[in-house]
Amino acid sequence: MNKKMLVAYFSASGTTGKAARKLAEAAGADLYEMKPEVPYSREDLDWTNKKSRSSMEMNNPASRPAIAEKMADMEQYDVVLVGFPIWWYVAPRIINTFLESYDFSGKTIVPFATSGGSGMGKTNEKLASSCPGAVLLPGKMLNGSLSQTELKAWLESL
Repeated sequence: MNKKMLVAYFSASGTTGKAARKLAEAAGADLYEMKPEVPYSREDLDWTNKKSRSSMEMNNPASRPAIAEKMADMEQYDVVLVGFPIWWYVAPRIINTFLESYDFSGKTIVPFATSGGSGMGKTNEKLASSCPGAVLLPGKMLNGSLSQTELKAWLESL
């Protein structure tokens, strides 16, 4: 694969970050962490509390949590692997913020996610409008300990 790749990810608890680092290593890709401008506290992430920050964001389709630092030189990447934990069967709203912050026209976007129990759900359907002009490929769950061989095989299939 001769395309310039970036692994961009948001990780609330560290699980997605671990998967992103393994994936970047397997891909020989650059790595970028989406850090929220206002970090999430444990209380913010309490999905059982309808008044928690994450619950309020996910219940508001227009919510776009701010990202602390923009990625420089996004135009150099051909393929952007976008990672996140699954929240309410879709990507957290900060992923929409990220995708809407750049022009991905002509680029390939490949979601990957981690989850305690659900699959990708309607993730691509909900992300498509945030990256017009991009090729949005089906996502992949990267739960557990995938080997470098397994990750490289998946990357080669893109």
